[in-house]
Amino acid sequence: MNNDAGVFTTIKGRVTDVDTHHPLPLINVKINGSRYGTVTDQQGDFYLSAPGSYNRVTFSYVGYQQVTKSIAPGKDNVLNVSMHSSQTQLKEVAITSGKKKRYRNKGNPAVDLIREVINHKEENRMTSADYLQYEQYERINLSFVDIPAALINNRFFKMYKFMLDTVRNGEKKQALLPAYFSEKVFRNYYRKSPEKAIKILVAQKEANILKFIDTAGVDVYLNRLYGNTIDIYANNIFIITNQFLSPIADHAPDFYKFFITDTIRAGKNKLIEISFTPRNQGDLLFEGKLLVTQDGHFAVQSCELKVNKHININFMRSLQIRLDFLPFSNGRYYLSKSDVKADFGVFKNKGFGVNGERTVVFSNYLLNSALPEVFYKGKDLQTVPDADNPDTAYWAQHRPDTLTAQQARVYPRISRLEKMPQFKRATWVAATLTGGYASWGPVQLGPVGSFFSYDSEEGPRFQIGGRTTPALSKTLYFEGYAAYGTRDKQIKYDLSTYIAINKTAFYRFPNDYFKLTYQYDIGVPGQNFSIINQQAAVSSFQSGTTAYWIYNRTFKAEYVKDFENHFSYNLAFRNWDQRAAGRLVYQHNSPDDQIVDHLRTSEVDLGLRYAPHEQILQGTVYRRTIYSKYPILYLQVNHGIKGLFNGSYNYTTLGLNIFKRFYFSQLGFADITLLGGYLNGKVPFPLLSISPANQSIAYDPDAYNQMTYLEFVSDHYAGLNLTQSFNGFFLNKIPLIEHLKWREYLTGKILFGGLRNENNPLYSSGLYNFPVAGNGANGTYALGSKPYIEAGVGIGNIFKFLRIDGIKRFNYLDHPGASRYGIKLSFNPDF
Repeated sequence: MNNDAGVFTTIKGRVTDVDTHHPLPLINVKINGSRYGTVTDQQGDFYLSAPGSYNRVTFSYVGYQQVTKSIAPGKDNVLNVSMHSSQTQLKEVAITSGKKKRYRNKGNPAVDLIREVINHKEENRMTSADYLQYEQYERINLSFVDIPAALINNRFFKMYKFMLDTVRNGEKKQALLPAYFSEKVFRNYYRKSPEKAIKILVAQKEANILKFIDTAGVDVYLNRLYGNTIDIYANNIFIITNQFLSPIADHAPDFYKFFITDTIRAGKNKLIEISFTPRNQGDLLFEGKLLVTQDGHFAVQSCELKVNKHININFMRSLQIRLDFLPFSNGRYYLSKSDVKADFGVFKNKGFGVNGERTVVFSNYLLNSALPEVFYKGKDLQTVPDADNPDTAYWAQHRPDTLTAQQARVYPRISRLEKMPQFKRATWVAATLTGGYASWGPVQLGPVGSFFSYDSEEGPRFQIGGRTTPALSKTLYFEGYAAYGTRDKQIKYDLSTYIAINKTAFYRFPNDYFKLTYQYDIGVPGQNFSIINQQAAVSSFQSGTTAYWIYNRTFKAEYVKDFENHFSYNLAFRNWDQRAAGRLVYQHNSPDDQIVDHLRTSEVDLGLRYAPHEQILQGTVYRRTIYSKYPILYLQVNHGIKGLFNGSYNYTTLGLNIFKRFYFSQLGFADITLLGGYLNGKVPFPLLSISPANQSIAYDPDAYNQMTYLEFVSDHYAGLNLTQSFNGFFLNKIPLIEHLKWREYLTGKILFGGLRNENNPLYSSGLYNFPVAGNGANGTYALGSKPYIEAGVGIGNIFKFLRIDGIKRFNYLDHPGASRYGIKLSFNPDF
């Protein structure tokens, strides 16, 4: 080899099967004596370019004999390679009976071998070393495929045709439009005890035409979608937002069928090829092959994972995973390359779709080399200064494989696209529709979804709002809205000012800001999610009458701080003036039945939140947590001060909420929330804990869906919310239903609590009378000695987006207007 500056050796061509002449995808192509390599695409084509002079290249794949070819150093080479399937060393099995032999685990040598692999998992995992260091190169690319000819030939699209490439699908060529392409280089450090993992981002480069989706952290979601860390030795593998059972999970023989299909000689080593397939085609299981060493370690040398067409995952047309391992000096095999390809589309076999691939290359492993103790006290995720590195020469030297010609064209083409005025206008429209805000220089108007809504108190409500962006100032932000109801004929408004200490917009992580807010708006007692300016249009539709309303005039000063470990706190002062409306009346339980026009409180609030190892998807308004196995804890403390700015009461409230998702492999997952609260002090019912009800037609996992607004109050409570999602595990096995890909849910909520006599207007004076039932509305009641209970059964994934829940309320049915049964809907397209 000669690494002369400016000299490149290039190889391109196609790999086919010598017998069938079919193209072979995922064939490893590696230049001998170098770290440069690639794999063939779905059409068997490859392109590889490496700096320097090389004279040999090797083609290899499980089940095929390795091929090595000579090439011209420092030249452009074209190779069309035919590969022979490897010669099996198993004895031929003669089937003498016409009856199909029943599959059994007992006496099956493939199952015996898999159990050996399972028994040796811990010693073969990368994390079995006390200390581990390695480098990681990661590449993700997304492209739109099978673009309709009507769109391509459209006059509007004509100016963008330079972006198109073509891809071969069998005998047919399809148009391909690159949409997203990113590369990253990491350094990884692991310590076993006490356990600590540190990932340092060294360099990154990105090209993205999807910037109109105003979502930070999209790479986090893509990594989860295409397998953030695919550990074949783990019991379960997260990919496509679901949990798949590994073919070498502890209980894999109960769900998979295994067959020995080949034995292969690799030098002095003997490898056994094991094929596997799901026992039930609809379950979240793989099918594919494993290559296992026969050196006493029973390590996985490589594996190929796919899914069948009957699997219960929406929109996915195909999935291919290839993991390759290389032997290390200690006799173990460590992961050297991970390649995941997945295609998605509304229709399974045709039409417009998305083609994606995530390739990760691991190199330069260093075992049991400890760094100073102070190093392991650093952050889990770190970024070196100037990590955004667009330099082409840098990536040519640090990229462990070569981009295909198609991939190499993405960067310059998207750069050209971003400079086009027509594209800027198109992305503005798309950003307005997807993000909910229309940008006008340093100002955004919106959210669009709040322009119109309807409720029984205001009638039709019209609202206009906006906010400033970092283009105006990275430190000072303004946000607000004005609204008008045609029935109550009142103007509502909200004015907020943010001072960002860390010069980060208030809707981005991490928060570090002061905020001042003055708001006048309408709401439902105890139902923060029902405040109109935060509602989607669907929440305008209610089941039953919503007769209790309050007009809130609020001044709030707060400081919000997020830490990198996803611990955060919120310290605030709030002065709140509320006025009853609708059928709601604030009336003293004194002999003169005095009506209270305004209830004023002043309080100091402290909120603490901790979400360890949290991954978030950040939108234009809200953050969405990508749920994992880690809990989320939230503690809220509010202290009311009588006499401060006309505050009427002294009190202290404590609220605790703990959320945890439990994964049960093939049985799906359970979301469990524990909640509790306590109020110390004597206060009227509007300041008690008002149990969150839901009269919307949409199912709310955090509220009591058969409870009416303001039905229950308490000064101490504890509750449990449970949702079990089976991911179709049972429905997948019912004839005539299994093909519908429905998914089953069980839900349950139980709420314990009570009200001390000092806060009950039936026993204590100086309070407000509870609202009395009438005209279709429930009254207000103290939560008694028996708990409130409701449970439900749901069927989801109907038409791939609809979920229907039937809810049953078990007690307190003597309350006027209480309904034992109800139906709720959810609209949530998901994989």
